[in-house]
Amino acid sequence: MLRLRNLTCGYGRSAVVHGIDLEVGTDEVVAVMGHNGAGKTTLLRAVVGLIPVMSGTIELDGEQINRNPTNKRVKAGMAYVPQGQQCFAHLTAGENLRLVADGRKNGKALIDAQLDLFPALQTLLGRQAGLLSGGQRQQLAIARALITEPRLLILDEPTEGIQPNVVAEIESTIVDLSSRGGLSVLLVEQHLGFALQAASRYSVLRSGRVASSGGTGAGAAVRVREAMAI
Repeated sequence: MLRLRNLTCGYGRSAVVHGIDLEVGTDEVVAVMGHNGAGKTTLLRAVVGLIPVMSGTIELDGEQINRNPTNKRVKAGMAYVPQGQQCFAHLTAGENLRLVADGRKNGKALIDAQLDLFPALQTLLGRQAGLLSGGQRQQLAIARALITEPRLLILDEPTEGIQPNVVAEIESTIVDLSSRGGLSVLLVEQHLGFALQAASRYSVLRSGRVASSGGTGAGAAVRVREAMAI
C-alpha cells in the first residue's frame, strides 16, 4: 500500500532522513523505532505531506504522491495521529468526535463504531478533552482518525506517557483492526514490547538511516536493541 524509495527529507536545506526504503503492505502493521532525534517523526511528516521530499519517492497504491498536498493524501485514505495526544482541549470528547463525523453520511455509525473500540470514551463524551488523562486523550485522538475511514493509519508514539493498562488496550485495538482487513498501520514507537507485538515487520532508524529491519519474530528484540545501541 505504501512504498518509500530512497527517501530523503528534512527542513530547509538540512536533511534529517537519508535514503530510506520502507514498505507497508495491505492490512500490515509496520513499526519504525529509534532514539529521539533519529528522524522518525520527520519521516512521518514527509509521508503525510507536512514537509517536502528532497529526493526519492513516496507511493500510495502504486501512485507517486510526492507533490500531493496533505488534504489529497487524506482523501486517498491516510490518517495521521501526531505525537502528544492532540485534541481540541476546550471541546468535549463527544464534540471532538462529531467535529470529524459531521458531513459524513454515516457519521453517527462511525462514532458508535469508535466507542465500541474504545468503550472507556463512552462515559467521557460530555467531559472537556483537556481534562482527560493522557491515555484517554490518545484513545480519543485515534478514534477521531478512524472516523475518516482510513486505509492507512499513521501513528506517532501512541504510547508515550500513557499508563500500562491503556498501552495494552491500544495495542489490542491496533492488532484487531489490522486483522479485520481494510487497514494498514505505520507505527512509530519507542516502546519495544508494544512495537514488536503489534507489528509484523520493523525498521530501526539511527541518525536518519535504516540501521536494521526485518520481521518481528524470534530474535527481533535482540536485533533491535543492537541497532539502537550507541
